[in-house]
Amino acid sequence: MKLERSTAVIGFVVAGLVAVWLQHVIIPFTTPYWGLFDSQLDLDVYRAGAQVFLDGGALYDAKLLGQMDFTYAPISMGVFIPLALMGTSFAHVLWSVGVFVALYFVIVLGFRSLGHDTTWRLRLIAGSLVAVSTLLEPVRSTIWFGQINVFLMLVICVDLLRPEGSKLRGVGAGITAGIKLTPLMFILYFGALRQWRTALGIVGGFAGSVLIGFVVMPTESWKFWTGTLFDSNRVSSPHTVGNQSIRGALANIGETDHPSTAAWLTLSAFVLLLGMAAAVLAHRRGQELLALTLVGMTSCAVSPVAWGHHWVWFVLLLVVAVHHVSEAASAVRRAGIALLGAACFLSAVAWRTHLAYPIWYANRSVTEAYLTGLFFKHWGPAIGWFAVQPYNLVLVVASAVTIGLCARRPARAGPAVAAVGARR
Repeated sequence: MKLERSTAVIGFVVAGLVAVWLQHVIIPFTTPYWGLFDSQLDLDVYRAGAQVFLDGGALYDAKLLGQMDFTYAPISMGVFIPLALMGTSFAHVLWSVGVFVALYFVIVLGFRSLGHDTTWRLRLIAGSLVAVSTLLEPVRSTIWFGQINVFLMLVICVDLLRPEGSKLRGVGAGITAGIKLTPLMFILYFGALRQWRTALGIVGGFAGSVLIGFVVMPTESWKFWTGTLFDSNRVSSPHTVGNQSIRGALANIGETDHPSTAAWLTLSAFVLLLGMAAAVLAHRRGQELLALTLVGMTSCAVSPVAWGHHWVWFVLLLVVAVHHVSEAASAVRRAGIALLGAACFLSAVAWRTHLAYPIWYANRSVTEAYLTGLFFKHWGPAIGWFAVQPYNLVLVVASAVTIGLCARRPARAGPAVAAVGARR
């Protein structure tokens, strides 16, 4: 395929090296606290929560690291307890390495689902795109905070990119929903496709994870599923820079801690219908990777709170764009896809905002700040509305373009992922 030509491979390797350099330009790796690997705040919260559980404490009442709350479901202890038993430095290194490995496998799986063979050239391209993807704010924030979202995305891809009818398909995604609720959105998607077996697999995986939680942690499970779950302010106020949900957009544009619930639900319903319609059309045109990506992004948009690092689905959107640029039949079409992909990529880049004065940030006082993301840019009213919520707008544009393009093409006889399970 065109993607794996020698000149293309060399170009990707160069792009990856440039991305590493640009990462250092944005914020030097050696910058105290703000360097790419120097925070790990969320990982430390995970580990502290696991330690509370091991010590027999009240997980959802404890103030971790001084003032942080534990927000994940009880089943997540299965992931975090081993980390709590490690030394801090080792856990940080292991988690960071794991994020890069997970990104690599997500990208390889994405290309395989699009019909590419796993050759050494594709592996080089995937490794280069891992480096490029770190320029995206969702990925950089995932690494810097020590977040879990890339791992959840990997499990979902491994599970749902298998052919329809595969044994236990959906169970893996359901288990991730037991850790973080947003993957439940895939039930609606597979219900719309009438793939009931997969939808029931997600329900079963989710229910099983909840049941295990009640068996192992009955008191904390009851507390979480009957109270903690519904307290969105426990995560943070909706009026917080970086909250890239629709509710967050309304709060930040309106500069209020109490955005209109009616407006949020109305806009969420519109985006949900748009995203799901685009995903279903993409599936029917053999674009399952794009479909899953749109569903994942939609789940972020309609959530009460969705931090930038929740939007790691941009990585798969990048894979889709690279594939279609390489396979475009004409130069005009190739240029159009490349320009659209570049615009989406630039909207999610970890643009730096340097504050040369002390602030309180992420559970500590800092003498200066290096904030990343377009949403930290305080532009004028003409384009400030875009900077506040670029991820939601990228989803709307990607969904609209998908509907426009797919509506003009005949449906395929079967999904493009049919051969993925047989590849090595």
